[in-house]
Amino acid sequence: MSAFEFFFSFYGMVLGLSVAVIATGFATAIQHRKSIRIGWLTLLLALFVALDIATFWDSAWHTFRDAPFSYGMLVIGLAIALVYFIAASLVFPHSIHDGMDLDDHFWANKKVALLLTVAANVLMAGTTAMQLLGKPNAVGIIGAYAFTLTLYVVLVVPAALTKNRKLFGGLIGFHVVIYLVLACLPGAPEAPDTTTLPAAASPRG
Repeated sequence: MSAFEFFFSFYGMVLGLSVAVIATGFATAIQHRKSIRIGWLTLLLALFVALDIATFWDSAWHTFRDAPFSYGMLVIGLAIALVYFIAASLVFPHSIHDGMDLDDHFWANKKVALLLTVAANVLMAGTTAMQLLGKPNAVGIIGAYAFTLTLYVVLVVPAALTKNRKLFGGLIGFHVVIYLVLACLPGAPEAPDTTTLPAAASPRG
């Protein structure tokens, strides 16, 4: 096992747990669908965070696969992945009871969950920029990352802060469409500077 394979197996495990948390929350909500109100807000948030993690995972592959392994890199990767795990843990409630309206949980936790994804993307963008310094075309690649990260922030931060469900749906729905379009492009994403949004950087994402 190479140093990168060791690092990525650890990093991927934590990101995988984030996806599992969302899937478990969704499955639990479906099990209680007759006694609770799920609503579309929580489902859209869950879809966005899941796609954001997937895009982020891809970006991490491109960012770290040529980076020299170090304990510092392991710590940085752990910090970023844990931020995502906490965000994913906030999408669905940990316990569900009869008569519950998931919209209440959504409005109580949506802001923190989305701002955590922004924090993870900013951390990843900064780490990526440091990895690119001194490499050919670094300025152009970093500029592309900065643009896509700016787009991410412009869409996600207002969605995190708004109390208007239509505005949230429009902003996050548009970002979901971006992710789905990127996923459908032939061979995309191939490189962090041309096909991903920072997640960081598809994002991401």
